[in-house]
Amino acid sequence: MSKILFLTTSHRYDDDRIFHHQAKELLKQGNEVKICSLCADFRGDLAGIEIESYSILEKSSEEKVAAFQKVINSFQPDCLICSEPLAIIAAKKYSKSEKVSLIYDITEWYPSMRMVANFKFPLNIIHAVKFFLIQVYAGFLSTHFIFGEKTKKFPLAYFFPFKKKLFLPYFPNEEYIHENIKTLATNEIKLCYTGQFSEEKGIGNFFEAVSKVKEKNPDLKVSILLIGGTRKDKDQIFFENLLEKYRFENLEIRKSTSFERFTETYSDADICFDLREVNFENHHCSPIKIYYYAGSGKPVIYTDLKATRNDVDTSKFGYLVNPKDSGLISDLILKYIENPDLYRQHATNARQLFEQKYNWKLISKSFVDFVNFALK
Repeated sequence: MSKILFLTTSHRYDDDRIFHHQAKELLKQGNEVKICSLCADFRGDLAGIEIESYSILEKSSEEKVAAFQKVINSFQPDCLICSEPLAIIAAKKYSKSEKVSLIYDITEWYPSMRMVANFKFPLNIIHAVKFFLIQVYAGFLSTHFIFGEKTKKFPLAYFFPFKKKLFLPYFPNEEYIHENIKTLATNEIKLCYTGQFSEEKGIGNFFEAVSKVKEKNPDLKVSILLIGGTRKDKDQIFFENLLEKYRFENLEIRKSTSFERFTETYSDADICFDLREVNFENHHCSPIKIYYYAGSGKPVIYTDLKATRNDVDTSKFGYLVNPKDSGLISDLILKYIENPDLYRQHATNARQLFEQKYNWKLISKSFVDFVNFALK
């Protein structure tokens, strides 16, 4: 039995990738697994996995490193899997002294736009360079790499080409998927948006497309399902202005639920959307929920982003679009109404692609083998 420790600053201890997929899979293989997070308070056992988590994300880097090192020294892991540079830096001394593997699981674009958003020019450039160098340093300290997306292989895969690496996408375990392939009615449709209600994430683009549908087909009953909420004050103001501007009937807002029940919350929807803005960072971030929508049997209409285009065969169960082209998006929605057989084909294709290409059981062994290799 090997002892494996996950360290993360900004992901919760019950994160879908870390806890529900990676940690549970390693536990299933007979390992002793522990997770330490710095963004939520919890100490105890969850599903056989030890959790030691602290809500200290706003503390100094020194305090966060000290918290990690306390957990590391107490647990004495045979392998560490870290999700951010600070976790890698905290684990470097132990990794070198005990000669254990230090795996960097890269799932975030680093530095992200939000990390420099509060700095004005030229400070934003200076901080971007600083964060970039920290990322390279974390890559130098790591012994192995896991990449959640191929588009995030830069710069580490190129700076350190001889380090062992694994591409591990965000495919969901079937046990978390609630399948509901619907038959589309001729005179009504339910459209679904999930996630953050913000301009950057595309809820304004979604509302404008819905408005065009109602304008083109006034007799069609259009229901709108929103799942999620706002995070910042400016997002709340933006969202309230949208509600005032469009005044949609048949609009339902549901709060975010637990990860295990996520796919149940939109099971009554006909089409799922992600119309986020086009920018450099979004182009390089694969929208994870598309795999869950596919598993549920939901056709999708998504922003045409590089990562989505490269990672998912969307053409068989939906469309990639310019998120600002509300006219085209509305035409695609109405196309399903006019051709229910196309809708049924896309819904069936979505589920089949999930079963054949986009589910966790197809990649879990490669993850376990990679960790076992790192343990040797």
